[in-house]
Amino acid sequence: MKITIIGTGYVGLVTGACLAEVGNDVFCLDVDQVKIDFLNSGGIPIHEPGLSDIVARNRAARRLSFSSDIAAGVEHGEILFIAVGTPPDEDGSADLKYVLSAASDIGRYMNGFKVVVDKSTVPVGTADRVRAAIQDQLRERNSNAAFSVVSNPEFLKEGAAVEDFMRPDRIVIGCDNTSEGDRARLLMKTLYMPFNRNHERTFWMDVRSAEFTKYAANAMLATRISFMNEMADLADMVGVDIEAVRHGIGSDPRIGYSFLYAGCGYGGSCFPKDVQALERTAREHGQDLLILRAVEAVNNQQKQVLGQKLMHRFGENLNGRHFALWGLAFKPNTNDMREAPSRVLLRQLVTRGATVAVHDPIAMTEAQRVLAVDFAETPELLARIRFSDSPMDALKDADALAIVTEWKAFRSPDFAQVKSLLRAPVIFDGRNLFDPQVMADAGIEYYGIGRSVRNGSQAR
Repeated sequence: MKITIIGTGYVGLVTGACLAEVGNDVFCLDVDQVKIDFLNSGGIPIHEPGLSDIVARNRAARRLSFSSDIAAGVEHGEILFIAVGTPPDEDGSADLKYVLSAASDIGRYMNGFKVVVDKSTVPVGTADRVRAAIQDQLRERNSNAAFSVVSNPEFLKEGAAVEDFMRPDRIVIGCDNTSEGDRARLLMKTLYMPFNRNHERTFWMDVRSAEFTKYAANAMLATRISFMNEMADLADMVGVDIEAVRHGIGSDPRIGYSFLYAGCGYGGSCFPKDVQALERTAREHGQDLLILRAVEAVNNQQKQVLGQKLMHRFGENLNGRHFALWGLAFKPNTNDMREAPSRVLLRQLVTRGATVAVHDPIAMTEAQRVLAVDFAETPELLARIRFSDSPMDALKDADALAIVTEWKAFRSPDFAQVKSLLRAPVIFDGRNLFDPQVMADAGIEYYGIGRSVRNGSQAR
């Protein structure tokens, strides 16, 4: 099938590459010529395991191409995916200007029947606005070309997006109950046939329900995280080990273990933005989503917790103190710094006079770019942050180590070497990578999230 992907960001690039991998002829369109040139030179603008190999293989097979030619892109695809960004607006709502611009471009150039797929995460009712934007352009051209707007939200986890796309746990598709919708349903069924061979993974529904499903899913996952983080904060107060609690409640099949890990808050491009957008949608309809408002508030507070534990140990005035920080990306296996808890912790430390040596296996370059923006008005604070070539290099002469991202490379360090490099053996573990008893036995003063005092190991 001939597919056009509009937008070569995270979702668009993964979607285009994976659809080409199963034999489709995919045209990836982007108005950013610099990005297109980079992709055509063999570069990959994001870090995602396995993606670069798939892109290279399908470019070589001529099943995957990149261009900024809008007319050619619209002409190419019988199915056109809109996979552009939907950044949060000032009021927390999703900014749809890029989505609607893409829709207008489709209406401006389309000549035959097209299936237009909203792949970006968009609020309920966006399909109606996309349809109207296309129709406006068709009217200006006196064209009666037929089309159908479909909702097909993505459920890709950063760091496992290729695997998620190639082996999805569900495919959600929303179609209209019209003749055009029936044509779209058949084409979408054909497109996703390779992913349904073992068993049917597609959930068919109306367009608005499909749009809502994505937001509800992310809101539920964010709620589980904030719930466990709030329980972890209480666990610290009452002498409870939240990891034992996680095992105890996760064994209940009605609850399960997923997204029950306490830590220093969630970040990324999805959960913070989608929770805010869903709250905004509710307010537009006169409803206050009390649970989601609390989820957001808990997460904002949770990003402060690791710094608060550190200051409880060393005091509010950190002048002359030097710390090591492992992990900058908001989660492992990505270089994404959007809403990363590390940014909050770094500001807490350097504004109180500390210096910090940081290391991340992948996100160092992106972190330098993002932190330069964060501290653009206070470059003297940015100068307090040093980027280290290795985890152990970051530890040299540090008063303590703080862990913010649960990279596998951090899970089993040489603790004897860690102790020898630190001024004092103190670890603040924002992802509960280590067991407090093991730390106590190793002579390390340990502060986890919701890990109670045990055998000399510190919880707060």
